[in-house]
Amino acid sequence: MNCANCGTPLPDNAKFCLTCGRPVTAATGAPAAPAAAAAPQKVNCPGCGAPLVPVFGEMVITCDYCGGVVALGGGGWKEINKHTMLTPKIVDAKGALAVVQQFLDVGMFHRHAFEESTIAEQNLSFVPFWVIPASASTSYLYQDLAVGIGGTVASIAGAELLGAALGGGRRGGFLPIPVMTGPPVNPTRNETLQGTYEYPVVAVKGMTDYQPKSYEFPMKERTFFDKKSIPAGAPILNGDLGEDAAQHAAKSYVGQLQSDLAHKKHHMVSQIQSQVEVSEGELVHVPIWYILLDRKGQKSMLLVDSHASRVIPTFVPS
Repeated sequence: MNCANCGTPLPDNAKFCLTCGRPVTAATGAPAAPAAAAAPQKVNCPGCGAPLVPVFGEMVITCDYCGGVVALGGGGWKEINKHTMLTPKIVDAKGALAVVQQFLDVGMFHRHAFEESTIAEQNLSFVPFWVIPASASTSYLYQDLAVGIGGTVASIAGAELLGAALGGGRRGGFLPIPVMTGPPVNPTRNETLQGTYEYPVVAVKGMTDYQPKSYEFPMKERTFFDKKSIPAGAPILNGDLGEDAAQHAAKSYVGQLQSDLAHKKHHMVSQIQSQVEVSEGELVHVPIWYILLDRKGQKSMLLVDSHASRVIPTFVPS
């Protein structure tokens, strides 16, 4: 079918036009008639006016000339005013590998893992993330083992005292039977866990390996995006995940993180429920070193935050 606004040929399942950004509103399978009077519109950089050529599926485009960025939403292409970056502090592979080695050398199970590995791949790229402010409230029930054990011990002690009295003070001749000497002790407790986050959601669907699990970028150190701060040869990646989808993903990730924190704090957690509220996000390009190690035929992937000089914990085990 064709775009009803500018006439650009589109796949049958397209939701937006790649040329003008207008939503595809054709309700039937018949091709939409192109508007006779409408001239083809171009996506131009809001900063320098250079033409932007989106690849099919891309929803976040960064200008190769000045670094201006536009994103596709329900109203078509729009300028992203909140476009920032974290500047790289590790600009060479040697520095990134030193961070990886330090990370792997911690703990007896990882010792010598780096020395026994070969570097299968290493590269630096600027990856777009939607940083979504989120607040969460998680209510749950848990079993307080201390209360349960304490109640049992008190019952046994009470039974033994009762047995001693009935046996004329002869403790040895009476088998104490645990009985409750008071109201039953209920070890079930409830608690509410509050949390606030600046949660990063990777803006590239095909890069879920880059999705942080419990990690926040140092957003207080971010600066306005400046292409001059990009090292030569480091690619600036575009994204195919819009802000609405990122907010939805952030709700899911934060809910899972809250659940993990509750289970880490208490054992036997049940009836857990989270309420997560999110607000308008910010697009930030983060310099990330991708390191792929090969240790005796087993591959492991690690991501290094080039700004913070730290390994990023992800949902994919390293």
